Amino acid sequence: MSTVYEKSLKLHEENKGKIEVISKVRVTNREELSLAYSPGVAEPCRKIQENKEDVYKYTSKGNMVAVISDGSAVLGLGNIGPEAALPVMEGKAILLKEFAGVDSFPICLDTQDTEEIIKTCKLLAPSFGGINLEDISAPRCVEIETRLKDELDIPVFHDDQHGTAIIVSAAIMNSYKLLKKDLKDANVVVCGAGAAGSSIIKMIKELNVNNIIAVDKDGIIARDDETREYDFLSRELSTITNKENLKGGLGDAVKGADIFIGVSAPGILKPEMIKTMNTDSIIFAMANPTPEIMPDEALAAGARIVGTGRSDFHNQVNNVLAFPGLFRGALDAKAKKITEEMKMAAAIALANVIEESELRDDYIIPDPFDERVVKVVSETVARVAKDMKICRD
Repeated sequence: MSTVYEKSLKLHEENKGKIEVISKVRVTNREELSLAYSPGVAEPCRKIQENKEDVYKYTSKGNMVAVISDGSAVLGLGNIGPEAALPVMEGKAILLKEFAGVDSFPICLDTQDTEEIIKTCKLLAPSFGGINLEDISAPRCVEIETRLKDELDIPVFHDDQHGTAIIVSAAIMNSYKLLKKDLKDANVVVCGAGAAGSSIIKMIKELNVNNIIAVDKDGIIARDDETREYDFLSRELSTITNKENLKGGLGDAVKGADIFIGVSAPGILKPEMIKTMNTDSIIFAMANPTPEIMPDEALAAGARIVGTGRSDFHNQVNNVLAFPGLFRGALDAKAKKITEEMKMAAAIALANVIEESELRDDYIIPDPFDERVVKVVSETVARVAKDMKICRD
């Protein structure tokens, strides 16, 4: 029997990739040609020259997103380069289209220079209604997104950071609803202190999670650890996590923890570590394609609720639950940016897709194919954007 990798390789080869361009209008005779192109096309050009905002009226910009990567942090594959990243970016493009009706185009850049990426995105911006940054390594991705949000008037969203944080936030909200516990009492360990980990930490703090320990490949992040050289992300995390200023490795961090959130590396959470966690422990092991611990091992070690990033296990913590609806809502509202308020509203809306009475250990976040998800997330995001008055007239 063929593996999923073999089947996927065959699909990509047979179709020569996953996307194509399809015309919205017919060009089968001279009259149709004169309307779609010269001479008729001159008129919308003149209208847009008179009023730049009319580009949203006469072109596809308002429903077009650029999916941009430099190939430096692709899935669990690492820095594999722009060409090798293209299948993933094509995948993001078809997810935007299939789940939310958003047109998009994959653009893989042959540079990993922060300033060049920022400049390129700004140069491309006139053609797009939004930019989805994807698979760019930390900490550069944080600076790139921050700068572009400040310097552009279209939504810019780094999915690896914020899409992950939105889904994790929804998942822990529902987990604690099911367990009838208060998140302010939760002891949380976030393993992986890059873009996704830092965004998760900041977002769950907004849910009143007070006790968070961040762990990277060198151990627990602490405020006064002079033996380590922190980048700006880790320095920031050292000021908002680890209240007791603990030191040590992952095993030390998870003792007495209630929730483990992994955005790190395969196989690093051991069953014996889970056995030191509190009763009803929650494990979200999201390293892809191989999680920090496999679900059967985590459950056998005593975990109550387990989720991964994979579609072949229950509780799939998958960004497709967030980014299509988020962009759909932002584009529908003609929002100029995606704000923290919009992201939190999306997380709450996503969590509330499942009625409290429906929650189970193996069903604490919706299925990616639940048709309610995109509708609820997009409508919520659009409403918040309008309430914040950050939309075009």
